[in-house]
Parts: sequence; structure tokens; C-alpha cells
Amino acid sequence: MPALDLTSSSVDLTRAICDIHSESDDETLLADAIEAAVSAYDHLEVIRDGDTVVARTSLGRSRRVVIAGHIDTVPINRNLPVEDREIDGQKFLWGRGTVDMKAGVAVQLKLAAELTDPAVDITWMWYDHEEVDSSLNGLGRLSRNRPDLFAGDFAILGEPSNGEVEGGCNGTLRALIRTDGVRAHSARSWIGENAIHKAAPILARLAEYRAREIEVEGLVYREGLNAVRITGGVAGNVIPDACEVEVNYRFAPSRDAAGASRVVHDVFTGFEIDIVDIAEGARPGLDAPLAKEFVDAVGATPKPKYGWTDVARFSALGIPAVNYGPGDPHLAHHDEERVPISQIDDVERGLRAWLSAS
Repeated sequence: MPALDLTSSSVDLTRAICDIHSESDDETLLADAIEAAVSAYDHLEVIRDGDTVVARTSLGRSRRVVIAGHIDTVPINRNLPVEDREIDGQKFLWGRGTVDMKAGVAVQLKLAAELTDPAVDITWMWYDHEEVDSSLNGLGRLSRNRPDLFAGDFAILGEPSNGEVEGGCNGTLRALIRTDGVRAHSARSWIGENAIHKAAPILARLAEYRAREIEVEGLVYREGLNAVRITGGVAGNVIPDACEVEVNYRFAPSRDAAGASRVVHDVFTGFEIDIVDIAEGARPGLDAPLAKEFVDAVGATPKPKYGWTDVARFSALGIPAVNYGPGDPHLAHHDEERVPISQIDDVERGLRAWLSAS
């Protein structure tokens, strides 16, 4: 088992963590290393659930903060081991996981080891299976198995945010829009009904759709409705009798699941619609006292999080949560994934200062 030295810098820890391959469903080696590393510190109580590791302080503070990060990555594509690169005078760590989100995890691990007397009690969570189907998500599993571990007044998720504070998140919905036809030989197409042709209005409505911008508690969230997959066809000489367009709707956190579903049904009136997955977003929650103190301490101007993140799980439990981590979210999952070294240092300083003085 590779050893993690939590006395090393956050930058060096990022390199070490990224070089331990942990694609989704293969996180055990990294989870073992994390568990072994944090178990060496007496001020932390360590709990293991599958490949999720929790470490928490119990100092009797009046407030508790939950700080979480996922340890899995999307598949590697010739972008490990981590390399040091310089682009236009700026130094980067380049490689899978540097952005999403092992740099954030590295900062958290270092602070978990070093903050023996924080101003608030802290529950650190490093969890598995974030990059795959939500039913497998380690944070979701932990909330079912050990809901007591989620007690807290505020939560921070180390998702990449360019070292800025991103409040809440959009919700996400996937729907299958279907058309039916009648099979026939393509040489006698008039005998059948082409289900793919019938899908043309679906694509037209998507092309005509204009993303809405919706203000929620002072942050403006941008919605989106897009086709992400289309299937249909039987053979090169057969008129297809079925077609299916998969649509992804990203909706502002002002909408609940029922409201988002209504939007999709309104847009695609007249078609067969099957909602196959939906996850509500999270309102910013920046009016919570700890949230205000955190934003002030790191000197941030909060922005909206357009993608869905696990802050929604905390929000559903009544815990205000924000995204705060190094890395450009546009480079998450990118083959040239890379994080500025300066952002890793900045996020560590921001979290350290706040947790020490809040």
C-alpha cells in the first residue's frame, strides 16, 4: 500500500494522491492509504464505510463544519503520472485528477492532520463513486448508513471552483423522448413510418430553446436543455420503427423535481416522455452565519455553480453548503486536466485561516 505523508506540502500531496490510480469502482487502494494516514493522528476519530473514509474532531465546539471531497476520477487517458508544467509563466500540476478533485482532497488531508485545535469541530469526508451513477455515490451511501455523521452547521465541498466560492448548484434531469414508427423495406419506404424522421420536431424544439437565467438569492444560474444521445435504426435497408432522444435539463435551484419535470413535459408536448434520472439542485444558503463568515474570511465574491455537485446532498439535509476548491471546472475530465499550483496554496491558506479563527 502506498504511504501518504501528511506533513508534506499540499502540492506534493496532490502529486502523490493523483499517482495512486483510483478510477471509479477502483478506489480501495487510495482509500486504504488515506485511512492509514489519518489514523496516525490522535485528535481524529476515523470511520470507514466501504471506500469512504471519515475523520472528525470532537472538541466540544458549539459549531461543526463538514468538509468533503471525492477520491475517484474518470478514466485515465495517458495523463498520469502527474507532470510539472509551466504555461505562460504559470506553474501547473498536469494529470488526471489534479482538478477533479484530488488537489482539493490533498488540501483537506493536510489540514485534517495539522489542525489539532480548530475553532470549530470538523468532520472530514473522503468518498468513493462520485463520477458514476448517483445510486453508487459513497456520500449517499454514508448518509444512509451513518446519518449521524452528517450533523453540522455548514458544509464545504472541495469541487474545483478556481479557488473561488460557488454557492449551491443547478439540478439535473435526464429524459428519454421517444417516437414510434412502422418497419418496412427501405426500397418501399412508403409502406412504413420512419421513427427517426418523426424525431425531427424534437431536435427543432431543442435548437429553438433559449437557456434561461434565473436569480436565486442573489446568484444568477444559467439553465440548459440539450440532446446528449440519440438512438434508432435497425439495419441499412430497414425503415426504423423506434427512435429515442436522450435530453439533459440543467435547472436552477429555485425549481424542485416536479417543476423541472413540468418544464420538460411542456417543451415536448405530444411526445412520449420518460424521466429516467433527476437530482434537485441546492440553493446558495449564503445567508447562514457560518457561510457569511467563511465568505468574508476568504475574501470571495460568491458565484453560482452551474453543474450538479454533492452540495445538493447537504442542502437536502438542511445544511447550507458551498463549493470551494482549486482547479478550473472547465478542465475537469479534460485530457489536459491541470491545476495551477498557486490555487492549491491559496485554497489551503483560505481554509486554514477560517478554520483557525471562525
